[in-house]
Amino acid sequence: MSKRLVDVGEDWLVARLLKGLPGRADVLVGPGDDCAVIGRPRAKVWQLLKTDCLIENVHFTRKTEAKRVGWKALCRAISDIGAMAGQPAHALITLAMPNDLEVRWVDDFYAGLGKAARRFGVAITGGETARSPGPIFISVALTGQVERRRCVLRSGGQPGDAIYVTGRLGGSIARKHLDFIPRVAEARWISDRFKPTSMMDLSDGLGTDLPRLAGESGCGYRFAPGLLPRTKGCTIEQAISDGEDYELLFTVTPSVCSQLESAWRREFRRLPLTRIGELLQPSRTRKPATIRGFDHFAPAK
Repeated sequence: MSKRLVDVGEDWLVARLLKGLPGRADVLVGPGDDCAVIGRPRAKVWQLLKTDCLIENVHFTRKTEAKRVGWKALCRAISDIGAMAGQPAHALITLAMPNDLEVRWVDDFYAGLGKAARRFGVAITGGETARSPGPIFISVALTGQVERRRCVLRSGGQPGDAIYVTGRLGGSIARKHLDFIPRVAEARWISDRFKPTSMMDLSDGLGTDLPRLAGESGCGYRFAPGLLPRTKGCTIEQAISDGEDYELLFTVTPSVCSQLESAWRREFRRLPLTRIGELLQPSRTRKPATIRGFDHFAPAK
């Protein structure tokens, strides 16, 4: 019997699809991180590439305010650029929609896109519109730039590194997933002053993204569920599993923790920064039984 997507899950499928794909000498970082990194190894500035999509009835519904859908569509990709300590630059927008959709919805969607673009210095330079026989489908392709000295990957963590998260986790369903602020400024501040060893954004939930970061770094991990900074009213399980937090998950060497926390409190007074655990030797992962984040294909237990 042929395998089904529900049986294997997203990470297994992506690993299978990537086998044997062609590359180029200027691809410094390919699939497996928040963005692709393009350039010459010794160049001062590298290019970042990212694509993301939103699908009606998966990421939003027809009742969702279209301006918020537009904001979310662009900010999801901006969040990934930020997670590499980069700055977003140019976007292409593809919008497929049924022909009975009201023009006002499209106008409002682009108003939300424009608001996000102006806030984060993005130029929307083109794209594509098409008819969809089913749900609304939105695809965003985004470029960015990052200085070589700043660029942070998922793969640089070492056993003993401290694990941190920004903000509060859980509760995305209560509109948080529509109104989040990508942590571009915070990531660049961290990368400039404290040289994180690894970093990514939390889009699929701590339960999925922490194992990804640790795995790319060749490490195990442990964290204390009771330390997780939670959105008001959320349980520990929701903080682990809800997804769409769009906060930063990063690691630093223990020697800078005290300085980092003190400087953070001065610089970002309204945004929490919480040390939740540490990276371990690869065979020593310790996780609670509830740890599981979002998977697009929801593999069977």
